Amino acid sequence: MGALNQDEKLVDRMYHRAKADRWRVSKSSFARALEASAARMFAGRTPESRDLERYFASLHLEDLALACACAAGDDEAWEHFVLKERPLLYRAADALDPGGGARELADSLYADLFGMREKDGERRSLFRYFHGRSSLATWLRAVLAQRHVDGLRASRRIESLPEEESPFALAAPVQSIEPERDRYLGLIRDAFKRAVASLAARDRLRLACYYAQELTLAQTGRMLGEHEATVSRGLARSRGAIREAVERDLRDNTGLSDAEISRCFECVTEDAGPLDIGEMLDTDTSRSARKEQAPDRSH
Repeated sequence: MGALNQDEKLVDRMYHRAKADRWRVSKSSFARALEASAARMFAGRTPESRDLERYFASLHLEDLALACACAAGDDEAWEHFVLKERPLLYRAADALDPGGGARELADSLYADLFGMREKDGERRSLFRYFHGRSSLATWLRAVLAQRHVDGLRASRRIESLPEEESPFALAAPVQSIEPERDRYLGLIRDAFKRAVASLAARDRLRLACYYAQELTLAQTGRMLGEHEATVSRGLARSRGAIREAVERDLRDNTGLSDAEISRCFECVTEDAGPLDIGEMLDTDTSRSARKEQAPDRSH
């Protein structure tokens, strides 16, 4: 996008129209977001300056600025995003599944939206796929709907298997598909325990409240005196820290290759076995709190 790089006045106009300074988004960061959006729109060709400005003027610029700030981890922007978009996302989830099943899927989006830090230190937030061509609310509904469809497809593949007592049932394999599965599970469980133990006590309690005791974000926040958005960010950070610590442990202490480490995580996803999250997180405090908080995750 040579035209964009050369037209600082155009970037300035869009930056001020987006009120990006409200979220402390730098002009260079906002310019990169505009450039990424234009690259998708114009598919590799270099547009004229007037075409570029016309396109940028059609974008949901304030939403794009908010997404930039959230992707960068700005606390105020993230709290604003959760307060504004979460009710809309829940209504979309209820429309997809009136039984409430899609709300868990909606909650799971927050970790991907907040983003984890990769080995090179770069935050990889799902917000990088938002280009402002629709409103942020519309884009979130589309992401949620796609994940819901993907989940339905996956469950149908599982449900298509014949019953165990059926004459068409599949014969059990003579030996385990993954000969190293038991060893991998043992290694990753030990590494997981060490990773959890290395977290700060407050981080362990937050994880215990949400995962072991199944409190909502709001209930967990009331317990810890934190805003829901702060709870969500804290959970995302802890998950990322645990993942990085486990990978590092498996690589440095057991000498596993990257492929073997990936297989370890696959084995846990397939069947974690006797992995007691509550015991690892030492949930005595959260157990007593649960008596005061009914674990209704629909709020």
